[in-house]
Amino acid sequence: MTILPLPFVAVLATVLGLVVGSFLNVVVYRVPAGVSVASPASACPACGTPIRRRDNVPVLSWLILRGRCRDCSEPISSRYPLVELATALLFCAVAAALWTIGGTPTGTTLLTIALLYFMAISVALALIDLDTHRLPNVIVLPAYLVLGALLTGASAATGDWGALLRGVLGMLVLGGTYLMLAVAVPDGMGFGDVKLAGVLGLVLAYLGWGSLAVGAFAAFLLGGTFAVALVLARRARRGNGIPFGPWMLLGAWCGLLFGDAVWHAYLALIGLS
Repeated sequence: MTILPLPFVAVLATVLGLVVGSFLNVVVYRVPAGVSVASPASACPACGTPIRRRDNVPVLSWLILRGRCRDCSEPISSRYPLVELATALLFCAVAAALWTIGGTPTGTTLLTIALLYFMAISVALALIDLDTHRLPNVIVLPAYLVLGALLTGASAATGDWGALLRGVLGMLVLGGTYLMLAVAVPDGMGFGDVKLAGVLGLVLAYLGWGSLAVGAFAAFLLGGTFAVALVLARRARRGNGIPFGPWMLLGAWCGLLFGDAVWHAYLALIGLS
């Protein structure tokens, strides 16, 4: 059942993604530094001049200013508009994929909000982990409460309590698996990965065991392939620390978007479906 026209949903999600992407730039810069994301107002890192409202429009302001500060003409990293644009496109893709799944209006809306929130923290955590090799608790731990509340609401609206129970079990299974890996191989897995794994397990299993299986496997497949490629290209050595959080998140989204289809195709291939 389509709740609203898909073009309207896509446009709304894109605009929301631009705004959220602008905020994520603040999060990625300030959270690792231990600075509040609420204050002070954003300013040019070169001259310290507060950014005017008209210069804070996602993507557009950067283009108008030609990637330079209005006051000191110092370059503004192209990463800012790229994060905003990428978040907008990802929000649009997620909303478009989910909005036609059917169900009750409230259940569909809450599930969509939950996965848009998950997409937002995925972008922030991936960038922070790439920059600092950290997955901050201030982002990961609240995700358990936010996603738990939204998914509980979605189950209440649809009456599908089995999905919520499956999500909780998935959280325990994937989090527990990563915990065992972290204890067995201390240098290969950080406890930030363990805490993130629980969040991924909750979201993936809520949508289905196939999503969980594919999402968990895809993380190791993608991360391992990338690590081997770096070693072969002599861009890294064996034993070098490579952030695994981005691959966990990318694998999770592979599971969320394609897991069910891949899982059923696999079962059919081995004659179990």
